[in-house]
Amino acid sequence: MTTTPSLLFQAVSRYADAHARQGGVVQTAIPGMSTVRATEPSGLLHAISHPLICLVLQGSKQVTMGPQTFEFTVGESLLITADVPTVSQITRASAAAPYLSIALELSLPVIADLSAQMGAVSLGDHAPVRVDPTDAEVADVALRLMRLLERPEAVPLLHAPLVRELHYWLLAGRHGAAIRRLGWPGSHAQRVARAVAVLRTDFAQPLPVESLAALADMSPSSFHQHFRAVTSLSPLQFQKQLRLIEARRLMLSEGASASSAAFAVGYESVPQFTREYGRLFGLPPVRDTQAARGRAREAA
Repeated sequence: MTTTPSLLFQAVSRYADAHARQGGVVQTAIPGMSTVRATEPSGLLHAISHPLICLVLQGSKQVTMGPQTFEFTVGESLLITADVPTVSQITRASAAAPYLSIALELSLPVIADLSAQMGAVSLGDHAPVRVDPTDAEVADVALRLMRLLERPEAVPLLHAPLVRELHYWLLAGRHGAAIRRLGWPGSHAQRVARAVAVLRTDFAQPLPVESLAALADMSPSSFHQHFRAVTSLSPLQFQKQLRLIEARRLMLSEGASASSAAFAVGYESVPQFTREYGRLFGLPPVRDTQAARGRAREAA
């Protein structure tokens, strides 16, 4: 008898192969759900991750948040329960055995609605990133979501109940307390999330901590404390990383020069941009983009 993990692997592999022309990451027709396929280890990818769950079906990946590094592989899931800066790298992948995973962003409205209907949960670890064996119930719902994609006409009508069921099993599992915090109306996590949403949209603009704190309905000192507790960064550091990540995308994807990318994301000084870029990515802008393009040519 074929097991759920094997069937899920086959379903994701079929879907990723069919959409290979779109690159390694494929956004599916189900909002917030994507597949990833890679035939070789990757370079370092810096990002501010949304809350999500990622199920690895083949190969392995490494994710670093602050001083902590997490390695996860077949049969394991990465769970992120806050908007946090991460550095990720696919560490095991080949043409014969590609890295393969499926990811789904967590929905705060679904979490809030389910939490209001579920009973109390035991207190648990509130760390924003963790790796654990994939729960059988979660894998089963993921398989049904993948099968739904094979019937495109059914996706708009049937995906929402399945996404809701997956959230239920996550809330009912070992990390339910950490996930539930995302949906608590008025919780520190949700109030910080309001400020994070503005930072993500308007990161190129000057955003005084006082105005962000007002959005979160906190005093500046309290906001600073809770923002760091949720994201591991200060608001200024968070905004800086958003700016640098976007500047790197502009240079790599759109061919922007270092100076134009710096000004586009809100820097007024190119030397300051160059220094801070080098501290985050390990190389100054021009050398980093040259190295990234060289790796892309070798992989082609």
